[in-house]
Amino acid sequence: MAAQATRVRISNYDKTPATRLGREHHSWRGAGLWQELAQAALEISAAPVIAIDAYPGADIRSIVDAASSALDGWNVIDSEEATAKPTAEIDTVLAPFLTDDRVFGVISHVGIDTFFDEAASARLAAAIATSGTPTVLVGWGASRVLKAEILVLADMARWELQLRQRAGAPNWRSSNVNDDPLTKYKRGFFVEWRVADEHKRSLFGRLDYCLDTNRGMADAVLIRADTLRAGLAATAATPFRVVPFFDPGVWGGQWMREVCDLSDDAVNYAWCFDCVPEENSLYLDVDGARFELPALDLVLTHPRELLGERTFARFGAEFPIRFDFLDTMEGGNLSLQVHPLTDYIQRVFGMTYTQDESYYLLDAEDDAVVYLGLKTGADPERMIAALESAATGERAFPASDYVNTFPARKHDHFLIPAGTVHCSGANSMVLEISATPFIFTFKMWDWDRLGLDGKPRPINIEHAKHNIQWSRDTEWTERNLVNRVEKIAEGDGWVEERTGLHELEFIEVRRIWFSGTACQNTEGTVNVLNLVEGREAIVESPTSAFEPFIVHYAETFIVPAAVGGYTIRPHGEAEGTRCGVVKAYVRGTQTEGARMAPGN
Repeated sequence: MAAQATRVRISNYDKTPATRLGREHHSWRGAGLWQELAQAALEISAAPVIAIDAYPGADIRSIVDAASSALDGWNVIDSEEATAKPTAEIDTVLAPFLTDDRVFGVISHVGIDTFFDEAASARLAAAIATSGTPTVLVGWGASRVLKAEILVLADMARWELQLRQRAGAPNWRSSNVNDDPLTKYKRGFFVEWRVADEHKRSLFGRLDYCLDTNRGMADAVLIRADTLRAGLAATAATPFRVVPFFDPGVWGGQWMREVCDLSDDAVNYAWCFDCVPEENSLYLDVDGARFELPALDLVLTHPRELLGERTFARFGAEFPIRFDFLDTMEGGNLSLQVHPLTDYIQRVFGMTYTQDESYYLLDAEDDAVVYLGLKTGADPERMIAALESAATGERAFPASDYVNTFPARKHDHFLIPAGTVHCSGANSMVLEISATPFIFTFKMWDWDRLGLDGKPRPINIEHAKHNIQWSRDTEWTERNLVNRVEKIAEGDGWVEERTGLHELEFIEVRRIWFSGTACQNTEGTVNVLNLVEGREAIVESPTSAFEPFIVHYAETFIVPAAVGGYTIRPHGEAEGTRCGVVKAYVRGTQTEGARMAPGN
């Protein structure tokens, strides 16, 4: 890897992007946050109730202990302990959705009532109402027990929940402390988080305050709900970035460590989720404090401004485009895999759309390849038999006998519609541009290795064989999926190209090269971009509708549909150089008026 070692880059990648709010907005920490809540509640009633409705997985005990220590004379109650149904009863109801599979379940449509005993809730409400004592009620669903004078949401980032589960935390009131993190994630993804998000959605219009406990109660931050609403509204009206997170993996590499200025603590960095609002957070800079909230809150509260009317009509309050990084520089191959067809993911898992994707090469060594499509003449029965033998450890799967390999070079773009066998090889840095249902990867072969936890990674040959599209042979793959670049337009100092995706996929990807100012327009749908070439660029509004927004190399940023027209040009040290972005949007959702607007 001598070539890799010669790269010298001073990182300017921003790992903590934030929306900054004005001085009229305030935050409280420590004892001050409890004083603020108590004062606001006591102004309404002599015996008020503060309901802190927490996301499942929040540390209820720490919130209860902090409130008890800070509020003399108040009754502090764990509402979950008092009103939740027994764990065994909940497990019985959820079993059909969780299945016996280590990774995959079925999307649940149960409601929050499934988890709580209504009679117990009524008894608790009556006891509080007759106590005559100021009360703090803490727990998921606390707001359901009775109408409180002050309603607080203690939200949680999904990534923080995953870290806690890896460290041994169970799912909500579950006994699965020692379970595989994959099965804990499954319970969250297919059941708990969907129920919790629907419940949370019903609270946004009624909230008085929001409490950030992602870093523990010692560093908790309280803001008023009006501040939250102002932060979300401001974010939905300007280009912005979500907070990226990085994770090691068995095939992980070293490129992101340097380019993104990451810690040396991890053995490698395999993934970066740089734009997955279902998983990422947003930061609000409030009164000198950093307030963390799930990026999904923006999708749930401002879907039309963010997504655009047509994209919202098509997907609902879901963010359909995902950008993430796959780093195999000095690492290994990804697992050989395939994603489900739309019909299959709907029938088997209850998802409404599938995981179409593509690999855009940010960087690559001379020996980098992408495995893509089947070799012409590959025999389905022999290949499945060979995969099954490999899964039992009988012999390694001869991937090169069945799967094409294509040389991978910087700025190549490989398209991967669902049903296409694929994986990225070692010594490449992939920007994965895809649809959002991101856990539906059917691994077929993992190169005879174990996960970082020392356990075999899940292999899903049974699912895979129902989805592999055997007609996608060498000729079809070369013709349809490899570097399908088409010049769309050019002007003074810019060129726009279409690079994908395949016609079977709903995402359109454009690449814009620019040494001057490139005019763009959201055309009524959300745009997701990444600066794939150049050290720094600046995004501006021709009408000064938003503050100039600076992006750095490899940063993904979102331009909400409501922004409309915007420009991008080299900035800072990059001025006078050739820069490039890739831009993704949902095909067929552009508005006619915007399509004819200047700058397109």
